[in-house]
Amino acid sequence: MTVTKSSNTVLTMLLSQKPPFVPEGAEAMTVRLDLPPGDPGSPPHRHSGPVFGYMLEGEMIFELEGEPERVIRAGDVFWEPGGDVIHYQAANNLTDRWSRFVVGDAVRAGTGDARLRGRRGARAAAGPAGAAAEVRSW
Repeated sequence: MTVTKSSNTVLTMLLSQKPPFVPEGAEAMTVRLDLPPGDPGSPPHRHSGPVFGYMLEGEMIFELEGEPERVIRAGDVFWEPGGDVIHYQAANNLTDRWSRFVVGDAVRAGTGDARLRGRRGARAAAGPAGAAAEVRSW
């Protein structure tokens, strides 16, 4: 925790990560995502550049290509490198309330179904909850 000299403002470093790259001509954006109770989130996709996020409230099931799914809880930070890494899920882990998070990222690039099917072997085994490691049909 750091207190600035000009005020009582407290700056707390939540995440420090050097991004692997930032695509040329990328446009940075910050967005808030609101997931209804039990919502599966967006379909598998990828980002053209790194993504940094902060969980405002609730819980999210988060899964990147090659990593087991994990639960991100309110107050947690997360990041993904972007580029060729597929983001498989960002689902609301709660069935009784909304979950919300903020992300800052570069312009997004979609991933077609054929590309996803061809990369199934790169997905990590089922997570701690024993969830299936299948690409959802959205």
